[in-house]
Amino acid sequence: MRKKFRDSDDDEEIILKEPKNKALIERKRQRKQQNRNKSSIENLIEQVTSKYDTLNSPTFIANKFSDFPLSPVTLKGLKDSNFTTPTDIQLLSLKHSLIGKDVVGAAKTGSGKTLALLIPLLECLWRNKWTKFDGLGAIVITPTRELAFQIFQGLNNIGSYHDFSAALLIGGTDVEFERERLAGISIVICTPGRLLQHMDENGYFCFDQLQMLVIDEADRILDMGFKQQIDAIIENLPKQRQTLLFSATQTKRVEDLVRVSLNDPVFVSAHEGAKNSTPDQLTQSYLVCEEEDKINIVWSFLRNHKTKKTLIFVTSCKQARFLTEAITHLRPGLFFTGLWGGLKQGKRMERFQRFDEIVNKGAAMICTDIASRGLDFVGLDWVLQMDCPPSVDDYIHRVGRTARMNKSGEAMLMLTSNQEDAFVEMLKSRQIPINKVEVEKQKLFSIQLKLANLMVPFPEVKHFAQSAFVAYARAVYFAQLKAVFNVDSINFEELA
Repeated sequence: MRKKFRDSDDDEEIILKEPKNKALIERKRQRKQQNRNKSSIENLIEQVTSKYDTLNSPTFIANKFSDFPLSPVTLKGLKDSNFTTPTDIQLLSLKHSLIGKDVVGAAKTGSGKTLALLIPLLECLWRNKWTKFDGLGAIVITPTRELAFQIFQGLNNIGSYHDFSAALLIGGTDVEFERERLAGISIVICTPGRLLQHMDENGYFCFDQLQMLVIDEADRILDMGFKQQIDAIIENLPKQRQTLLFSATQTKRVEDLVRVSLNDPVFVSAHEGAKNSTPDQLTQSYLVCEEEDKINIVWSFLRNHKTKKTLIFVTSCKQARFLTEAITHLRPGLFFTGLWGGLKQGKRMERFQRFDEIVNKGAAMICTDIASRGLDFVGLDWVLQMDCPPSVDDYIHRVGRTARMNKSGEAMLMLTSNQEDAFVEMLKSRQIPINKVEVEKQKLFSIQLKLANLMVPFPEVKHFAQSAFVAYARAVYFAQLKAVFNVDSINFEELA
């Protein structure tokens, strides 16, 4: 049917068509389908939540994730990511976090804390039928950019069948770019400083409806000096929320944070009563050498372990820079890179990803303690500590990069003769099994002459070496464990 009328200006005939019946029918069909889908989702949510009571039953046993009352989309994401069996910390915490309780979790490194925080986060938003119009639903705070990125990757994997959008907020990236992306975001994974910056400066950053706050590696966050930022963040957030806090160690500062940020929390620990403080599958040893011999030992280790994937810890950023540049120029025969705090964000993420992606072939990365917490490198065989760590806790976190999720791994610690007795005694007092090994001198390569020759065509390497020398001496001088670190014991002439 058509209607005709005359235009008042040009008297031309204009023909208007009425909407087709087919379009009306299609819109009605879509509305009915949406209503059916909505009803189906509500029924599904009711089916899942009705099983929550079984979680606190003494007879509840979960040998696999499908034994938990989880949404089909989360279960599918877990299956596609090859996660089938929950670890101890996941089993203990999910019983409480899934039903909305605040949880404080403690576990050895490599125990699976990432899934223990991501699964209840996804389920919380799914249960509340969260959409982009509801604003920010969950925040995950981590101490480092690399850990934030790794959690973000994990979220993308197991949450791939959910409709939630997520953003990564970390220092070293463009704030304006991040600000534009925050509209309609459901989940934010971030470092404390950058999150607080958006809270203070971004008027469009709305978190009034926040459902869940997760603080990962809380002890490390506080150790890095973020207490004021964390206090300010918590003050800004709504009181009615669920909070999950994970920490490898329960220090007084962590206890204070728990007191002000969580409401009647449940405490779960996956290593209570454990015989050792480190994974059982980890083989740990140490050798004694002097500072001037360390670089020869590291080079020899790399030459004798060309097919292994190794993480090498040093004390300072300047040491990491010097060793990365020098060893790369000397061509060790395997992929070699470095990771430290002074790198620009783009380089940090590129090096982190390249090293992480290498599987079943040789690779090594020099790093500072920026890589000691939370990071899970695929197929890491060895952790080599070129310098004695500042504390036993730091030692535990460093070696915890390998032997993760019930896989085997090896760790080697290099101590000077002045450090041996005191630090080994500290390790053994914390139930850390470690054996002494002797340096096989016939397998050692000396690279002093190669290094000296390297500094002629590459004068910047000499500058890096001088800076590393000073940085190491300062670190030893200011170290808190005076029974272990004594700057007067260093033979500076030989080290230089």
